[in-house]
Amino acid sequence: MPQLIFFAAVGVAAVVGYRAFMREAKRVTARARRAEQERATGTTGTLVKDPETGEYYLAKD
Repeated sequence: MPQLIFFAAVGVAAVVGYRAFMREAKRVTARARRAEQERATGTTGTLVKDPETGEYYLAKD
């Protein structure tokens, strides 16, 4: 029975770790795409529109 609990805990830790890794990978990929697009167009930042106020601001990483 202790082996079952151990392997269940390892499985849960693996799933949580995988999800965290994928979330971080998506964030880094989005940042790289944004930087590549900025280099291609010659801009110095990406503007994002605030849905509540309608004002634009520089995207924060």
